[in-house]
Amino acid sequence: MFDTVLFPIDRSRQAAETAATALKLAQRHQSRLVLLSVVEPEQDDPGAVAALLEDARKRFLAEGMECQVIEREGKPAFVICDVADEINADVIVMGTRGLSLEPDEASTASRVIQLAPCPVLVVP
Repeated sequence: MFDTVLFPIDRSRQAAETAATALKLAQRHQSRLVLLSVVEPEQDDPGAVAALLEDARKRFLAEGMECQVIEREGKPAFVICDVADEINADVIVMGTRGLSLEPDEASTASRVIQLAPCPVLVVP
């Protein structure tokens, strides 16, 4: 059902907690798992982002799940949706920082829900 699972990851506690859901979903459906981190040049240290992705990749590998790693630069919601489209993702699994998911709110999860080319599983 889900051939490709896209898991956008950042340094938040919510992303770390959402990793288990992304892993279970990918394992259950024998999916290709793609980890994505978006670097916002004015806010992020590219070295820290690269280390985060490598650490996440190793954790998934320790659980028996190989994954592809993608690092991009830009505004997170737009980049997540662009990558989902490029890789033909069947689902995006992401956490939320507890902000409202109403369309007028400025959360990344809300924007991804509005723009995504595939279903979005938001883990609170």
